[in-house]
Amino acid sequence: MRRFSLIALSLVLAPTLQAQSTPRIQSEIDRRARELEAKVVAWRRDFHQNPELSNREFRTSKIVAEHLRKLGMEVRTEVAHTGVVGVLVGGRPGPVVALRADMDALPVTEEVDLPFKSTAKAQYNGQEVGVMHACGHDNHVAILMGVAEMLAGMKAELPGTVKFIFQPAEEGPPLGEEGGAPMMLKQGAFDNPKVDAVFGMHVFPMELGQVEYRSGGLMASSDNFYITVRGRQTHGALPWNGIDPIVAASQIVMGIQTITSRQTDLTLTPAVVTVGMIRGGIRTNIVPDSVELSGTIRTFDESVRDQLHERLTRTAESIAAASGATASVRIQKMTPVTYNNPPLTERMAPTLERVLGKSNVKIATPTTTAEDFSFFQQAVPGMFFFIGVTPKDRVGQAAPNHSPKFFADEGVLVPGMRVMANLALDYLTTPKP
Repeated sequence: MRRFSLIALSLVLAPTLQAQSTPRIQSEIDRRARELEAKVVAWRRDFHQNPELSNREFRTSKIVAEHLRKLGMEVRTEVAHTGVVGVLVGGRPGPVVALRADMDALPVTEEVDLPFKSTAKAQYNGQEVGVMHACGHDNHVAILMGVAEMLAGMKAELPGTVKFIFQPAEEGPPLGEEGGAPMMLKQGAFDNPKVDAVFGMHVFPMELGQVEYRSGGLMASSDNFYITVRGRQTHGALPWNGIDPIVAASQIVMGIQTITSRQTDLTLTPAVVTVGMIRGGIRTNIVPDSVELSGTIRTFDESVRDQLHERLTRTAESIAAASGATASVRIQKMTPVTYNNPPLTERMAPTLERVLGKSNVKIATPTTTAEDFSFFQQAVPGMFFFIGVTPKDRVGQAAPNHSPKFFADEGVLVPGMRVMANLALDYLTTPKP
């Protein structure tokens, strides 16, 4: 394709860009994405080799901020500790669209044999751990840095503003700390100028270059629960002299299983209640005073979410009381449902199909994993989708996200840039229905 200078491009596109994203500008995006591929690959490998845990993304955020400044953007740093917000103001007035990438890695020791394999170590919850981009956020950061450079080169013709949100602590801040999307919102990431819509994506072990999305609930809400069952300590040989919290806790675990199987209409929405930890007792012949249970609650509907909280509390307290014990229940709301705004999703789905081809765009099955992008979607209409990173011959065999063997093929980087850039441009240039 013949290359256009920015001046020539502006003369050709000026009459039409405001009405819609034209085939010519779509070709320009493709050209810029191909030219940036080597640079984006290098960024991704650097971030992969130098991962940082939640709220500790100091090096990553510094690289991001320096890049955005070189592109001439207004840049805010230290948003929610290490977050970065870049503002690209177009040459014409128009809406404000936000694009988000999460930056944090996980306390996982990498087992993938790569030239840029992570050997990083860090302190996590009081112990030394390996650190790895086991969820693929290194790809998200590199892709969005590439999109920033692409769109900055077309700044004069943008009818609106693009905000680049580089978010820390998507995996959750360390114990006792605040962070992530809620803190970014609290500190004004979507203000000055106010964001009208937000887009985000996540790499996933699907076929390379394919995208999955759905209108409405895509990922579940996520809540933690903590139950303390208190009995009365006694000798293990004389259990009738005390109240056994271990037996009561065991009955609570079984009772909790009936919340989804017998107390929730699963034809309306999927729901999960899982006990992930039991802790109690210090010796074989002592009935302890107390036992602690903790776990997770997942659903796709806010009213069902509230019902599960109430039923979990009632079940635990009642079963404990039947044993002469007591149960105190604390439920910690974590992330809401990742809910794709239906009008926005319907409006933007054709962009996905145009960029990647209709056969490569599929309707996703809801997943009971969670994403704090959902907080952004509560603030403004948002759309979130998955993009595949697994070669076709490896689909079904690839390790999942959060595995020490998770691997993302770098072939995702160019399609990722193209999709995100086109979503931003189409949102800015296509009138609302």
